[in-house]
Amino acid sequence: MAATTSSPQIGWKAAKFDLEGTDGRQHRLAEVCGPKGTLVMFICNHCPYVQAVLDDIIRDARELEAHGIRSIAIMPNDTRAYPADSLENMKRLAQEKKLPFPYVVDRSQEVARSYDADCTPDFFGFNADLELQYRGRIYEMRHLQRAPGSGRNLFDAMVQIARTGKGPTEQVPSMGCSIKWRNS
Repeated sequence: MAATTSSPQIGWKAAKFDLEGTDGRQHRLAEVCGPKGTLVMFICNHCPYVQAVLDDIIRDARELEAHGIRSIAIMPNDTRAYPADSLENMKRLAQEKKLPFPYVVDRSQEVARSYDADCTPDFFGFNADLELQYRGRIYEMRHLQRAPGSGRNLFDAMVQIARTGKGPTEQVPSMGCSIKWRNS
């Protein structure tokens, strides 16, 4: 578990994708967009950072729907090296947690590269025009636990995006495990 942090790149347009989901369907960016914004998350099954925040990710995604924000989670890791992240294990997790968003696999890792994703979890909050407005943490964490008194950074940023089309001026990068890139 090597910790890494992501860095914001505000303003660029969301890269298109067409990825297989745990539900057996293909999911495209154009089909998952919300009327007020879209949250694209890079997560995986095995990362302790993701495991620590997954229930809060689920809660936030459910609550953001009411604000016109839709969400999708992309699993970018090399599943040969990390079998815990296999599509079969992704399906189990999606079913067990009743994920309220598509959970899709990026087998080629091209989507993760096009987003310049760094870690799991890595959050990309887009406005209705699919312009990146938030690339930051879900909330402050210490020792894989939510820091006492920390705000809901991701949720609050996405609500602001839904209302104004713009994200907060100050953003703290997400922290998590590095993406497990294939060697070839």
